[in-house]
Amino acid sequence: MVYNLTSLRLKPEIAYDDTRLKIFASTHLNIDVNSITDIVIVKRSIDARQRQVMINLAIDVYAGEKAPEHPLGMEIKYQDVRGKRAVTVVGAGPAGLFAALRLIELGLRPIVIERGKDVDSRRIDMAKIARENVVNPDSNYCFGEGGAGAYSDGKLYTRSKKRGNVDKILSVFHNHGASSDILVDAHPHIGTDKLPVVIKAMRNTIIDCGGEVRFNTRMDDIVIKDGEVKHIVCSDGTTLPAPIILATGHSARDVYFALYRRGVELQPKGIAVGVRLEHPQHLIDCIQYHSPNGRGKYLPAAEYSMLTRVKDRAVYSFCMCPGGFIIPAASGPDQLVVNGMSPSNRGTKWSNSGMVVEVLPEDIEDASDGSPLKMMYFQEKIERRFYEDAGHTHNAPAQRMTDFVNGKDSQSLPSTSYAPGIHPARIDKLLPKFIASRLQEGFREFGRKSRGFLTSEATLIGCETRTSSPVRIPRDNDSLCHISIRGLYPAGEGAGYAGGIVSAAIDGERAAEALYQSIK
Repeated sequence: MVYNLTSLRLKPEIAYDDTRLKIFASTHLNIDVNSITDIVIVKRSIDARQRQVMINLAIDVYAGEKAPEHPLGMEIKYQDVRGKRAVTVVGAGPAGLFAALRLIELGLRPIVIERGKDVDSRRIDMAKIARENVVNPDSNYCFGEGGAGAYSDGKLYTRSKKRGNVDKILSVFHNHGASSDILVDAHPHIGTDKLPVVIKAMRNTIIDCGGEVRFNTRMDDIVIKDGEVKHIVCSDGTTLPAPIILATGHSARDVYFALYRRGVELQPKGIAVGVRLEHPQHLIDCIQYHSPNGRGKYLPAAEYSMLTRVKDRAVYSFCMCPGGFIIPAASGPDQLVVNGMSPSNRGTKWSNSGMVVEVLPEDIEDASDGSPLKMMYFQEKIERRFYEDAGHTHNAPAQRMTDFVNGKDSQSLPSTSYAPGIHPARIDKLLPKFIASRLQEGFREFGRKSRGFLTSEATLIGCETRTSSPVRIPRDNDSLCHISIRGLYPAGEGAGYAGGIVSAAIDGERAAEALYQSIK
């Protein structure tokens, strides 16, 4: 017998304790507790709006029978595509990997090229940024197997309305080794420590089905004739034929240059710029869970989401990492950029999030003669300024939150998770004034709304500029092909059509489906 219990509201000590949950279910259903053989959690979310934090649950209770081996998610079947028509996929981030897997489902053979190294080997290059101030422009936190998402917590929450597509994406991750919790939690995440294993399993599926994955292979040029892509030129001198799914991520500036040089139409796109804000995790737990004791034994590390508008521009938190740490995310020389990540247990003593201000193309004084790359140039200018302040190292400029708001020097700084280290700096002066002033007002408002959030215990570490692509590669709404170049399918964050792992994965699948429709 299977009982479906939905819309349950339980205290954390019941919801997160298997024995207590079993006793609750038996009492609620008026059945013998010993008859319950399995309880499968179907949906779970935290409601911390009131002083008593509650857990919303939907569960399936099995009495007298075992739950099926894989009760949640979808089973996805992949074809053997050896000898099938080849499609070139540029980039092995979420958009590229999911495009490749979808192509295999559809009977096409993906050839995936990735400028960086495999997900394990790139760790060595990432470590060198902190230890030696050396950035490998092809292998770093942005480039390499898994893309920027591989080492940024593995957050799988999206506001996308395409719920069916989201469930498919989560199922693919689960089928390749991610915990079943991602199919259950309202804000699912895999964790920086777990995601590489999942990514390798996805790569193995591509190869086992007859596709290819080539590392250390960068796209250096694209050949277009009569409005159609003929092939791309790779860094090893080889060429790969059209059609092309272009999924290179939001930091592949050389790709934007190559497209621009070849006359491919591009558009400047709005971005968001600011800092990483780091709090003690215990403080965030106390604020969010309304308790001086923090989260206690059962609750996970607390998250937050902040949003306001200042002078007609959004000021908001971005990519919040509870129990995480801040990382150096430069992808080339003369850049200082930071980002955040969390391990699967979200167990560090710090929390961090991007705190950013919306910047639109019309906000930027155009000194580039109308170039569609002007937002990218704006990013570069800020990153160079922070790098120069750091003495051409990755020891990041930092300022206490209250000092930033009040426009004061920080005489000392709290401890930090940021491995290359931090130094006191006037971030309120390093950021463009129109960004800094909006952040200051935004922090004041966040402090009013959430008592204790605006504090000298929190540190601003800068800068955070890689929130999204500064360029949009325009495409037809129906065919998803570039609006004037046949055979070119821009996809994911780098194309300007996604923001985060799940939305990029969805967009990669859509690009694969559109390409298939054009050639079947």
